[in-house]
Amino acid sequence: MNGPLAGIRVIDVTQSAAGPYCTMILGDLGADVVKVERPGAGDDARSWAPPYWGDEGCTFLALNRNKRSLAVDLTSTAGKSVFADLLHRADVLVSNMRPGALDRLGFGYAAVAAANPRVVYCAISAYGGTGPKGDRAGYDPLVQAYGGLMSITGERSAPGEPPRPPVRVGTSINDMGTGLWAAAAVLAALLDRERTGRGQLVETSLLETAVGWIPYQVMAYLGSGTVPGRHGSGTPMNAPYEAFPTADGYLMVAAGNNRLWERLCRAIGAPELLADPRFGDNPDRVRHRDELAALLGEVLRTRPSAYWERVLDAAGVPASPIRTVAEVVADEQVASLGMLRPVPHPRIDGYRDVALPVRWDRERPATRRVPPMFGADTREVLAELGRTPGEIDELIAAGAVAAQEGGPVAVSRGQRGPDAGRARHPDG
Repeated sequence: MNGPLAGIRVIDVTQSAAGPYCTMILGDLGADVVKVERPGAGDDARSWAPPYWGDEGCTFLALNRNKRSLAVDLTSTAGKSVFADLLHRADVLVSNMRPGALDRLGFGYAAVAAANPRVVYCAISAYGGTGPKGDRAGYDPLVQAYGGLMSITGERSAPGEPPRPPVRVGTSINDMGTGLWAAAAVLAALLDRERTGRGQLVETSLLETAVGWIPYQVMAYLGSGTVPGRHGSGTPMNAPYEAFPTADGYLMVAAGNNRLWERLCRAIGAPELLADPRFGDNPDRVRHRDELAALLGEVLRTRPSAYWERVLDAAGVPASPIRTVAEVVADEQVASLGMLRPVPHPRIDGYRDVALPVRWDRERPATRRVPPMFGADTREVLAELGRTPGEIDELIAAGAVAAQEGGPVAVSRGQRGPDAGRARHPDG
């Protein structure tokens, strides 16, 4: 499987998380992704460690497979010439430099589109590039705070106690979400180019993603005037729909309708709750969620999570223990989906990566290249641009480019199974 984007070249001027995630998706889909990094440092995420896997930072490994690394000084005349040659041959440019940074270097959208009208130019930023905060830098947790996510994440305060502290969503959800939106927008622009013959400017940001994650909270506020708060593991519109303590941990129970509520009560041996007028239907249960949670907790604390999972599964009630990452990695269902794939790696024994969560004809996109060493593909890419070995040596000597002299690392056929498959600041 070469991927639907085979033959598409993506120039990746991103670092940290949101931009690299976008370009990794495009690479997984078959695009030739050339990751442009600044000499001397490279992507900031290379140093986001520990943890390390071998000598390489796990964050960088997670977001940069299926790419080639080209180290170019975009502030130098020779480096700009190399970059201009790349863009002349590019189908897509993805950047998460701070708004205006590429313009000041001479590579804003207008200049690039004039030289290559077919290019899809994707600009990722923290706050969107316009408005009072448009040109500011930002990272995922900052925008989780600014965009309202932290205000609805965390445990509810008990009556009479002070407010609980804010909680960050446990993954970089705005980064990952912005990368997904950027990739989807690039794909749509490429499809549009098939009809029009021209590329276009695509823009997205962490803030737009943050607001986009909370549509029903926003609509609830607009409709009711009530400011949404924290609901711990639950939701404001369903009950019981949260994690309950058991004898040895916590069990997430999702009884989101009256039919499941009835099954739950009978399965746990508490049919008397069905006759309680406080819990007659979902709106009643939501209004009395604290009393309901206390009553259910009394029952569920009497047995371990695994016991209740079996009981509720037999009754057709959705439920799951709260599991650790280690348990997820070892899970049979995750394994059956081929989400964690062994991939040959020249420096890391037992290397695996997290697959793109889609399949075509039951086959996942392959890992064609493990995450590159800094500048590992500089010579290869420059040779494709027509530079001779002597010219490449001169560029390296002048500091316009940098090269890792170990050469590129590619996985010849990927890893497949039956079901597997110096301008700052960036987004975050």
